[in-house]
Amino acid sequence: MKYFYSEKEINNFNPNLILSLSKDDEIQSVTPRRTKCHTLSKAMGTKAIFTIIILLTISFNHSLIAQHSWFPKELNVQPFTANFLEPKAGFLFNTSNNKIRLDISTSQDILHIKNNNEIISIGADLFTFTRLRSENDFHFPVETIDYLFGLNSSFKKVSEETEFGLRFRFSHISAHLVDGQFDKGTNQWRDGRLPKVYSREFFEFFPFVRMNDLRFYIGLTYIFHSSPKEIKKGIFQIGGDYFLTNFSTQVFTPFIAYDFKLSGKEKYVGNNFINFGLKFGEFNKKGFSIYFSYISGKSVHGEYFDLNENYSSIGFNLDL
Repeated sequence: MKYFYSEKEINNFNPNLILSLSKDDEIQSVTPRRTKCHTLSKAMGTKAIFTIIILLTISFNHSLIAQHSWFPKELNVQPFTANFLEPKAGFLFNTSNNKIRLDISTSQDILHIKNNNEIISIGADLFTFTRLRSENDFHFPVETIDYLFGLNSSFKKVSEETEFGLRFRFSHISAHLVDGQFDKGTNQWRDGRLPKVYSREFFEFFPFVRMNDLRFYIGLTYIFHSSPKEIKKGIFQIGGDYFLTNFSTQVFTPFIAYDFKLSGKEKYVGNNFINFGLKFGEFNKKGFSIYFSYISGKSVHGEYFDLNENYSSIGFNLDL
């Protein structure tokens, strides 16, 4: 009986294995079995890996479908009703003069990431706020226009009766006088106000909480660049909106909203925004609103940011 200890004596075998066979028997019987087992093992391993990859891919795809939503129909955080810088599409007719505000703007969430009752969103904002003047023969000269564009992100956690979260924005806004403010008869700008550069870039942070139909928020804005430079770097807000669902019908829901904002150029000034009216459609989704609005404080338009204004309006707004 002979013992073999090396690969020189047993082809493709473990050198530490001890066999009580002749070399010829080893080569003729053991080696073919070894090759067959190795091939079978390799095939089973490849199949197992392939199966695992397929299962992981299916699991990952199901996770994507369940947790992610691209371009969802609704915003994760609905616009704060009385806050001026919100997506609006409609008109406000001043009750004391011939001024009209035309808003054409939208916010679109690009991605929702959902985990149980928590949602994170990423989106974009494109706003225009225009002041027109009503004249005879259906003429509406455009006096000034403000543009805003930027990105936003939000977080929201929802339970049965409460909801809390925050919205973050990074935006640019600029304002411009338009030809409707130029008097061709006198070849001068109306009211003696010449066009000037007005713009600002800012970060905005709005934490909020909703309890049933009542929502409160705080607004903190940091302006890191502006023209003119004298504009205060911080804007501080507090506000809320209340949709009276107990008095709603199948068609509309009454609401009231208030926003107070501190901002200014050389010193801080308080600004008040009050809205109340009727929202047609579900109160926390897209719809149509008819409302009364009251604004006091500095002008909402950048070209008139240093002017004090106090007026009421009747508004019509599509929540796009």
